[in-house]
Amino acid sequence: MSADTAEVQVRPGAEGDLASLTELYNHYVRETAITFDTVPFTAEQRLPWLRSHPEDGPHRLLVARDAVEGAQDRVLGYATSSPFRPKPAYSTSVEVSVYLAPHAAGRGIGTLLYERLFAALATEDVHRAYAGIALPNEPSVRLHARLGFRHIGTYGEVGRKFGRYWDVAWYEKRLES
Repeated sequence: MSADTAEVQVRPGAEGDLASLTELYNHYVRETAITFDTVPFTAEQRLPWLRSHPEDGPHRLLVARDAVEGAQDRVLGYATSSPFRPKPAYSTSVEVSVYLAPHAAGRGIGTLLYERLFAALATEDVHRAYAGIALPNEPSVRLHARLGFRHIGTYGEVGRKFGRYWDVAWYEKRLES
């Protein structure tokens, strides 16, 4: 299923989105092993994260909002590109992620967000994108495969959350022509 772009607005994240983005992310912190954060954040705690994703450059934040009248302009999801590792030689690699509001899953919004993110990154000096997927997460595996990521390895039992260990599969996508 693909997102109807007339019903979904994708734009760079702004400070006005912070409360909604924090609420969305905290759902995954509290309810899932998709993120290995274990304590929910306040919006104030997430502000440096938001500010680390400007409108241009290789580290971006794109937000999908419901553009249908009467839908209260609610956040449907977001995608980010962030530094892959802190050392300078990694500067042409980014780690990407996408988070969807539970009510927005299965509508093609993750695909739309990633397509817009990769289009923006095409103008940047970025060579590779990497995504880590806590397993099991078949919808995320399918999304990344559909967008041209290839599985490059799995860290076994690398994170502990909810009293158990989780594997993380790593995926890579070539971004330059």
